[in-house]
Amino acid sequence: KAIVFVFQELRDDMPSILADVFCILDIETGCLEEKHKRDHFTQLVGACLICVPDGMLKERLDPETLESLGLIKQAQQFNQKIVKIKTKLFYKQQKFNLLREENEGYAKLIAELGQDLMGNLTSHLVLENIKSLIGCFNLDPNRVLDIILEVYECRSEHDEFFIPLIKSYMCEHQTLCHMLGFKFKFHQEPNGETPSSLYHIAAALLQHNLIALEDLYVHVSGRVVAVLVVLSSDLAAAAFVRPPDNQKLGLLEALLRIGDWQHAQSIMDQMPAFYATSHKAIAIALCQLLHLIVEPLYRRAAVPKGAKGGLMTPLRNKQALRPAESFDDLSRGVFAMLCYLGPHMSHDPILFAKVVRLGKSFMKEYQNESRQDTKDKMDSLLSCFLSTADQVLLPSLSLMECNACMSEELWGFFKLFPYQHRYRLYGQWKNETYGNHPLLVKIKAQTVDRAKYIMKRLTKENVKPSGRQIGKLSHSNPTILFDYILSQIQWYDNLISPVVDSLKYLTSLNYDVLAYCIIEALANPEKEKMKHDDTTISSWLQSLASLCGAVFRKYPIELAGLLQYVTNQLKAGKSFDLLILKEVVQKMAGIEITDEMTVEQLEAMTGGEQLKAEGGYFGQIRNTKKSSQRLKDALLDHELALPLCLLMAQQRNGVVFSEGGEKHLKLVGKLYDQCHDTLVQFGGFLASNLSTEDYIKRVPSVDVLCNQFHTPHDAAFFLSRPMYAHQILSKYDELKKAEKGSRQQQKVHKYIAACEQIMAPVHEAVVSLHLPRVWDDLRPQFYATFWSLTMYDLAVPHNAYDREVNKLKIQIKAIDENTEMPLNKKKKEKERCTALQDKLQEEEKKQLEHVQRVLHRLKLEKDNWLLAKSTKNETITKFLQLCIFPRCVFSAIDAVYCARFVELVHQQKTPNFCTLLCYDRVFSDIIYTVASCTENESRRYGRFLCCMLETVTRWHSDRAIYEKECGNYPGFLTIFRASGFDGGNKADQLDYENFRHVVHKWHYKLTKASVHCLETGEYTHIRNILIVLTKILPWYPKVLNLGQALECRVHKICQEEKEKRPDLYALAMGYSGQLKGRKVHMVPENEFHHKEQPVRSATPGTLQNGPGNTGNYSVSLNESIMLWSLKKIITKITCHTKGSKEKEDKEKTTKEKKEKKDKNPGSTPEAKAGGKDKQKEEKPTDSKEKTPKADKDKRKDDKKEEKSKIDGKSAEKEWSKERDLSNDSKTKEGSKVEKNAGAGSMKSLVPRSEGVESERGERALPLSLANQKGGNQKALPAALVLSASHGCALSFHTGSSKHSKSASPSESPHSNDKDNSKRSKSTSKDKSDLAKPEKTSGGKKESRHDKEKSEKKRDSTGAKEEKKQYPLMP
Repeated sequence: KAIVFVFQELRDDMPSILADVFCILDIETGCLEEKHKRDHFTQLVGACLICVPDGMLKERLDPETLESLGLIKQAQQFNQKIVKIKTKLFYKQQKFNLLREENEGYAKLIAELGQDLMGNLTSHLVLENIKSLIGCFNLDPNRVLDIILEVYECRSEHDEFFIPLIKSYMCEHQTLCHMLGFKFKFHQEPNGETPSSLYHIAAALLQHNLIALEDLYVHVSGRVVAVLVVLSSDLAAAAFVRPPDNQKLGLLEALLRIGDWQHAQSIMDQMPAFYATSHKAIAIALCQLLHLIVEPLYRRAAVPKGAKGGLMTPLRNKQALRPAESFDDLSRGVFAMLCYLGPHMSHDPILFAKVVRLGKSFMKEYQNESRQDTKDKMDSLLSCFLSTADQVLLPSLSLMECNACMSEELWGFFKLFPYQHRYRLYGQWKNETYGNHPLLVKIKAQTVDRAKYIMKRLTKENVKPSGRQIGKLSHSNPTILFDYILSQIQWYDNLISPVVDSLKYLTSLNYDVLAYCIIEALANPEKEKMKHDDTTISSWLQSLASLCGAVFRKYPIELAGLLQYVTNQLKAGKSFDLLILKEVVQKMAGIEITDEMTVEQLEAMTGGEQLKAEGGYFGQIRNTKKSSQRLKDALLDHELALPLCLLMAQQRNGVVFSEGGEKHLKLVGKLYDQCHDTLVQFGGFLASNLSTEDYIKRVPSVDVLCNQFHTPHDAAFFLSRPMYAHQILSKYDELKKAEKGSRQQQKVHKYIAACEQIMAPVHEAVVSLHLPRVWDDLRPQFYATFWSLTMYDLAVPHNAYDREVNKLKIQIKAIDENTEMPLNKKKKEKERCTALQDKLQEEEKKQLEHVQRVLHRLKLEKDNWLLAKSTKNETITKFLQLCIFPRCVFSAIDAVYCARFVELVHQQKTPNFCTLLCYDRVFSDIIYTVASCTENESRRYGRFLCCMLETVTRWHSDRAIYEKECGNYPGFLTIFRASGFDGGNKADQLDYENFRHVVHKWHYKLTKASVHCLETGEYTHIRNILIVLTKILPWYPKVLNLGQALECRVHKICQEEKEKRPDLYALAMGYSGQLKGRKVHMVPENEFHHKEQPVRSATPGTLQNGPGNTGNYSVSLNESIMLWSLKKIITKITCHTKGSKEKEDKEKTTKEKKEKKDKNPGSTPEAKAGGKDKQKEEKPTDSKEKTPKADKDKRKDDKKEEKSKIDGKSAEKEWSKERDLSNDSKTKEGSKVEKNAGAGSMKSLVPRSEGVESERGERALPLSLANQKGGNQKALPAALVLSASHGCALSFHTGSSKHSKSASPSESPHSNDKDNSKRSKSTSKDKSDLAKPEKTSGGKKESRHDKEKSEKKRDSTGAKEEKKQYPLMP
């Protein structure tokens, strides 16, 4: 007992534990045979009765044991009593569960629940009646709950009645959940279909939290099933298919319809993305819920004007989401719902339109918001709208079939975004969205198939029906369609025209998508922008560029993205894509850039804007006003006008370095030309389309452009030039208005005053562009005037105006004679032509007045243009280097301008300007200029030379013209006086016949330079000189033998390049054909200039201001000596006409001379390498050089004879004679370099460095020589004045003659003492040479080669002395 009490104190359940132990022992001992053990157990239990209750033992011990313990009387009676109690407890029915068991009670219950609920009946009263029925008829409460749910299911519209009833009747969620679970399981039969009313009551109970979703979810059936749908031709796409009865989806639909988004979202989260909404019913239910939520906000902020539309009834369910009243309310759940809906919003286009209009309204508020803090808060909403557009709107549009209205609605929203956002959306749509949705994969495949079908049948004849099909296809899936169309255009450029015409049925959104697709195709990193030969731009890029120009001109597509792309490419140092900008400007603005203009077109381009449009371009591009305005607006709105200009100007000069690399020289030249041409075209567009204020506001001053932006000077002035013209005209108009009614003379003075006010800052600004020494010769005023004027300022193209006016008159006459044209159309056309005619005439009058004002201004300025503190040579050098040559290759019009400006400066009788020297420098040194030009630059340079030759030829053609335009002008002075120009002194002027000699010399120089370039074998040299020769063909060659020499060499080029370089072959063949056609206009040399042998004068000329003399000085002419020297040049060219025998002897002599000349060390590569050593070893005596030269000639005699036989054609023989004569003339010129390079270098391939030497050697004039005797110098001939400057003739071409290894005669490094020591010997040789006729054969006579040596040595000292004694300037 003590132990038991102790245990009881330790544990409260000790009696129960003991009862369990006794129960186990009772079973164990009942199975034993030993009776005493059983007795011991009974005694133990009896002893423990004081601590274990009797009732507990009766529950657990066997009845026999209880009877032995005396707790019960009889075991049998006890068992019977237990059976009776259990039967009464478990099997006797206390409440009626079945309807038939208590049909009255359940009938009354159903009648109670089914009564009319419209009155004052409440769920509380009904609940009380139900309780009464349960108590009266002993109805089973669970069965009553089941009947309540059944009635609710039948009357599911009365949620407000049944929900409170159920909530009051049964508060146990598990019981209610099991009830619903049994109902769902009942309908899960194979062919069963769950009624929608059951889904509704389940959703309602979930919404009111009467049951838990987790408890109910286990009772509903439904599996996610993915079915692979195989299309045709190995094309597969995945699509989800709903099984026959998916209770989870049905429950989800019911939840959405009653507005329970929280539980619906929970169910959707347990499914794959977009699986639930891929079922149309669910998607429509979700769309309907969104309608209800956004309706108030839509009505307040987004309904378009004039739109009506029905009002939607809001949900009566207080548990549903609250409708959105502001844009902030959308973030509570609307954006999330839209993301769950995804592309399946396509089922409800009305909701699509509402969301788009809400976005449009929000963007307007966002853009109008001025406070930054509020705008920062709205940024999150902006990102939500962008996400919605990316994930919902665009994918939904793809699933809508041909809905153009929705596309336009979406564009109304998208156009409020910057193009960067839009293009990002299009990129996601094109490259990612279609891979994220199975339905979109299918749609993409179908779109590509349909696009292939349309494109295979697209032609110019069926543009309209094909365009309609393209339009329908593009409304929904523009990215896929355009991607395929662009791929086809890149392969087949003949599709461009029909495709452009067929795009007229596109929506605004589609046009914007097309712009993005074009940019994406252009930026494709997998495509090479060069062809495999690395010499030309790929055809796919050219096709896309052409498409860009046509599409952007014809349709209202935003240009900002394309322009920014080109800008970014330029910024990255890539100029390939400038082709796009060039095409866009050409098509949209009608500004054409080509160097192949006809003379008539070029003349028209020097007039006003109307004349340019009518006669300046190959194609009459009409109706460019709107498109050019769009281009201008895009440039100004995005501030791209000036950056594009600056980047192009910088890229032009950097293209050789940044893009040259290992690229072919031909390609680099094309990229340079493309960059330059686009700059000229783009600058012309800005100048003609920007207003004065816009242009001045955006273009900085020329010094800022050059010094800060590192813009090349020619490009900087090109950009600034329109600004100066605008400013001058504005100032002029302002001054005219200030004093009305002024006379013409006063107007001119006002114009000059306006020029001075505007250009004065420019004069100051240009000083910083060059070194101070530049301004010692050129005034900044002259420099700025040259760069600021255009051809429009210098001359009026009357012929061009008359030509266009006559065309319009012919058109009017043709319209009158056309009987088929309707009268109203005829009237309109006549009015158009008449108005255009009046505009042209008014424009011509306006330009004429302007030119007169400009010429008057130049006449007043000319005296201060050239200071000439140094020699005239330096002045002309700087003028050519800084003005003429940079601008003459800038554009075709600038080439004409440079030639006309030189003529204008001459006509103005500008002090210190030597016209003769200027022309001489231009015509005498063209090899390096031609060699350094690109293809287009060579065309412009050729046009410049053509205009210069035109002027020279006009002067050369008639003595009267020459006397009128040159006879009394300072530019043709041959004697320069310190006291200035004396117009009345005819002796100081170059007479007509001497001028004709000079012109012949220029033609000869051009021929020699041309043949040199043709014989180099270099691609650039040959191409450029052929282009230049083609351009100057109207005025050169005029001399028959020079033309024959050119024809022969070009014919050889045709033979050599036919298989190797087809482009050179085509150029040569073209020129050769044209040259043959010009033969009828060529004249013999004796008709080109007077060639008679003069009688040499024995009376030496006088020289004042020689060494040691001071005061005024003059140089008198000795025409006889000059004519003698010219006769010596040309005698051998014409002597073959004097008898057949004499001709045969002459040809034989010429052939021997040619062989010896070709053996000259300067003519072979081996000898060229040793030319420098030869120069060092040269001695005053000639005998030491004879023997090795003769031996060398003999060793190579056979080889040269063989070469001579190959080239032994008649024309080649004539040219070889001329080359011999050129050698003779060079011996008279004092060319030191000819000693190294040899006289016959025109036939051989001359390296660049040696070419420089030979060219420098040619700079001494071949027209005349100074006859010196005993220190008393004879007077210089007139043309020799030109030769003094040849020592630095390359300064404007190459910067420095670092390739030349020997100096020109005027720059000879020999000391004066050495020259003086040779002077007497040199003059004696000169005298003896002049006295004896030249002999070319004879056994003991001096060889021709040795004779040249002595003459060169003599003339090298003489030429230097001439320069010292006859400076060009005081």
